[in-house]
Amino acid sequence: MSKKYLSIIKNIFLIIAGNTIYALAVTMFILPNGLITGGTTGLALLLYHQIGLPITLFVSVFNIAMFVLGAFFLGRAFILTTLISTFYYPFILGVFQQLPFLQDMTSDHLLSAIYAGIMIGFSIGIVIKAGASTGGMDIPPLILNKKFGLSVSAVMYGFDFTILLSQMLFANKEQVLYGILLVLIYTVVLDKVLLLGQSRTQVKIISEKHQEINEMIINQLDRGSTLIHAETGYCHNQSLVVLTVVSNRELSKLNDLVLSIDPKAFMIINRINEVKGHGFTMDKFYK
Repeated sequence: MSKKYLSIIKNIFLIIAGNTIYALAVTMFILPNGLITGGTTGLALLLYHQIGLPITLFVSVFNIAMFVLGAFFLGRAFILTTLISTFYYPFILGVFQQLPFLQDMTSDHLLSAIYAGIMIGFSIGIVIKAGASTGGMDIPPLILNKKFGLSVSAVMYGFDFTILLSQMLFANKEQVLYGILLVLIYTVVLDKVLLLGQSRTQVKIISEKHQEINEMIINQLDRGSTLIHAETGYCHNQSLVVLTVVSNRELSKLNDLVLSIDPKAFMIINRINEVKGHGFTMDKFYK
């Protein structure tokens, strides 16, 4: 099986897993404890408490409506990546709501807000990493970004905050506070998941033995390097700085090898969020 098909299968699995975890969080922690949240689920909770509209029915209709709207404004690629979430999430949410044992996990509101936030942040993160969207309230910010250049995250936070405030019609002040905590937790977790496995370490090495260090990085670590022309600030001596990017696990080995060549080497180490190119997001290239 080709890498292309394996990648498609992997992404489909991540989308299904993400939506399943999201539905579990809603069923196990949000609904039984009367928590409020943002997004499509928050709108569904608002209408459920105001007019008794079933949550699964609203989510299904709203997701389909947003899917059609997104397909019109965002194009074919959007349809393909969001199709599974649009129809699978309402289905699996309805299934979980029919299982009573899932709704008896805990009566502690704080514990429920924490676990729901972690699960929702993780679920949205892996769906986005699969190149898809969870549908629903994710779609209007994408449309506004395309048409007017508005920030997706800012618009999404604005919608979530408005939905949280609207639920004050049926929720008490304590529930609103738990809702804000829930949104803050899943926002932080989402950011962490999106960066998971992508962070790397950038190392700048200043040494008189830069040529030996450069050859060590290429031949022993099997990593690329860049030589940067520099000038010392005090004596104005011309020098070369060796720049390389390694995985976090390789940092200790690099440090030991550099010090074995030059114990006086000056190293500047930075954590970076993402690296693209050969050896990281692409296969290594050898001449």
